[in-house]
Amino acid sequence: MYPFTHYFYIIASFLFSLLVCYRVIPSVIKLAREKKLYDEPNHRSSHKKVVPSLGGVAIFLGFTLSVLIFSNGYMIHELKYIIAATLIMFGLGIKDDLMDISAKKKLAGQIFAALVVIVMGGIRFTNFHGIFGIHELNYFTSVVFTIFVIIVVTNGFNLIDGIDGLASGISGLCTFSFGLWFYLTGNYQYALLSASLLGALISFFKFNVFGKDLKIFMGDTGSMILGLLISILTIQFNELNINPDFKYAIVAAPAVSIGILAIPLFDTIRVMLIRIKNKKSPFQPDKNHVHHRMVSLGYKHAAATFRIMAVNILFIVTAFLLDWTGNAILLSLVICMGSFFSWFPSYLLNRKKAKEAALQIKKEVLQTKKEPAVQTKRESEMKTKKESAFQTT
Repeated sequence: MYPFTHYFYIIASFLFSLLVCYRVIPSVIKLAREKKLYDEPNHRSSHKKVVPSLGGVAIFLGFTLSVLIFSNGYMIHELKYIIAATLIMFGLGIKDDLMDISAKKKLAGQIFAALVVIVMGGIRFTNFHGIFGIHELNYFTSVVFTIFVIIVVTNGFNLIDGIDGLASGISGLCTFSFGLWFYLTGNYQYALLSASLLGALISFFKFNVFGKDLKIFMGDTGSMILGLLISILTIQFNELNINPDFKYAIVAAPAVSIGILAIPLFDTIRVMLIRIKNKKSPFQPDKNHVHHRMVSLGYKHAAATFRIMAVNILFIVTAFLLDWTGNAILLSLVICMGSFFSWFPSYLLNRKKAKEAALQIKKEVLQTKKEPAVQTKRESEMKTKKESAFQTT
């Protein structure tokens, strides 16, 4: 196949997915309004109006149709299992968005989807790249570790879906990073998968962030599909770099992967630790996420989203530029950066609250000092009036 042909398939898949998603979303919104399929605001919601939460349907259709049509030029053995697992996540997400399902059932469904990809599709981590002195993994360890990664990444993207554009924006950055590398290294099959997902994400981002009358959320349907697909891209990125002896090879693939996925990973770890510290269930929802902190600092959704995306770009650029340092050094750096950026918004918020509290105390003190002066003035005025009345008499 000529290089131009690869380029055509990838660009065509991107544009087709973008257009499908762009055209489907208004229809989904109309249907959701007619059937009253809304995301009802609650105490944890960052929105006050009812908004349809079936954007994941449009993402699913855009991605799936694009891949099925334009992957014809490639022999992707595992594609049918990727689509099957995506269908499982789609069904699971739709049910959760419309009726709510228990955390245990949701986890069971996610594990089942992961097993389809791992056992039937053969998509799994087989090597630890020398981290902790471990290289090749045995089959059982490989399967268990891959399930763990898929579950963590999937739920990580679900957890950051709390303000407009954040989950789709971060997913877009991750997908673009992996997709560009796949294209540069000649892995056109996964470049096409990445392009198809990216096109759908861009269309959704437009409606989610800038939509007024046509605003929509992705719901669990969208976030779980994104988590699964980005997990698959992450696995293949690491597997293709086991023997980094080719152009554009990544020496520290695990560390670079964590850098690319920094925002959902570190935010998830942080909120889990906070919940455990407060003796609550790690899976109990709250408003302790970084994006909640940003909104509490006074940023609007779009402003908070673009700032967090800028931080994620910093992680991605740093990870790729410092890949040559190896896993140990780069991983240590990424962990330090992740810890700092997870903590810093909370620090700013606490400082803001401290200033507001100090200002309130100052106002109360001034008010307390002012009241006796006012009282004295009133007494003086009363005394003057009495004296005037006496003199008149």
